[in-house]
Parts: sequence; C-alpha cells; structure tokens
Amino acid sequence: MPFTRSHARLPATLEIEVLDEFGEPRRQAIAAERALTLYLNRREIVTLMTLGDDPEALVVGYLRNQGLLTRGDDLVAVHVDWEVEAAAVVTRHLPEDLEERLGHRTVTTGCGQGTVFGRLLDAVPRRPLAETPLRQSTLYALLENLGEHNQTYRSAGAVHGCALCHQARVLDFVEDVGRHNAVDTLAGRQWLAEADSGQADIFYTTGRLTSEMVLKVAQMGIGVLVSRSGVTQKGVELASRFGVMLIARAKGRHFQAIHAGERLVLDAIPQRRPGDRAAGARG
Repeated sequence: MPFTRSHARLPATLEIEVLDEFGEPRRQAIAAERALTLYLNRREIVTLMTLGDDPEALVVGYLRNQGLLTRGDDLVAVHVDWEVEAAAVVTRHLPEDLEERLGHRTVTTGCGQGTVFGRLLDAVPRRPLAETPLRQSTLYALLENLGEHNQTYRSAGAVHGCALCHQARVLDFVEDVGRHNAVDTLAGRQWLAEADSGQADIFYTTGRLTSEMVLKVAQMGIGVLVSRSGVTQKGVELASRFGVMLIARAKGRHFQAIHAGERLVLDAIPQRRPGDRAAGARG
C-alpha cells in the first residue's frame, strides 16, 4: 500500500486588535495555538498544542521520538483534519509494549508538551554519535545565519525555534509554541524526506537544554546541541552518557561549552573588554 498524507498546513500567525500604551488601537500579529489530538491506528495517544504550520511532520516526529514508531517505512498514512482537530497515523506495526509505554509517563519540563511516554532513560542513540568537531568561528557564523530564520518570533513572539544545521549552514528551521514540538517536527521531516537533513551534525534550539532535549537530539544521531538558553543537571548528565557536546547561553560572542574536550577548536577568541568578568566567574 503506497504511503499517503494530507497537507493540512495553517498560517502560523493571526492578527488581533490590541490597545497600546498610548491608548491607541492597532493590529498585532500573534502566534497561533491549536489543539491537535493524535491517533495511532485508532488509538488515542496525546493532544498537542501547536501552531499548525506542519502538523503531519509534527505527529510523525512525536511518535518517532517517543519510540512509538521505529521505522519510517512502516508508515501507511498520515491525515490531519482541522475541522475535528485530529491527526490519524496508520502504521504497519505497533510496538509490542505499546500499552506499557502509554501507561508509564515521566513528567518533564517540556514547554508545550509536558509528558514523555515510556521510561526516559531507556532510550539510547540508535547509532553511535559522531564526535563532531566545532570551530569557534563556525559557531559564531552559525549564530549569525540563524538570525534570518525566526520569522514567526519576530512578527508575533511567543514561540520557540529549532534548526538542523551542517556546521554554519542552516538546513531546516522550525518554529512552534513549544520547543519540543519544533524538535519533533524536524524529526518527522527527516522521515518524510522533506528536508536536506542527512548532513545535519549540529542541532540548535532557543529553549533550555533539558534531559528530554538531549535525549531527542541523541535519538536523531546528532552530537552537538546549541542553545541561547541554559542547561539543567539531568541534561548535562545525559549529554555525558550519549556523547553530546552542549553549547549553552550562545549569544553574540558568548557561550558556555560542556563536554567539549578537544572537539571545540578555539580559533576566534574575542578580545576581552574592560569590565568583562573572568571566564571562570561567568554564570
């Protein structure tokens, strides 16, 4: 049976009337937030809150990252119907421990998601992670290039962005109301072959580097995770276990590298300005 899918994208933003600080009404773009209930072979799985920009990739990536789908070629159909706010995924095979996975949830800090099916620490990378080297100059170039890809955030705010990158080149960029939705959408696009992501060796997110973020990136086989935000203890622990180098608080010329070892090449050390805090004292 050939694979079929819907193409049910909706606009990521809409306009409302607001009253500004001068008491004047004006039109303002805001981020959409839509409920989408996911069904796997007619079994209700979860309701996700999303922009609705690429719902098919989102639900496929969600199932992939939860371990409820293990092979892309098992997919038979993905159909989204916004009139009933539902996404139906049909697959040839289901995990033998599906009910156990659905019955055991780990509450996480995931913005816009909140739960993970299965035992969080049971998941391991499906292939050894490449110890990708990263030049400091390449990181700076990547951060500059990423500034061109956050259209929804610039117009409406209230969203997170994630990107698959090959060194300083942005291969694919997704925004959604939760950073985990954005990760899942990128993972789904990989399986749906909608992005030139085969060369991806760096993952970027605007959100915190939590345990779940590290786990999902490791599942995708990517060994470098970059964020403009900070890290959590469990995120650091899992990054060590999976061999992921973390680059946290990456803004401008500042960053904090974790588990870098010899993989980070410091070839563009900025000149220290008067008043800069010593490297060892930065928070």
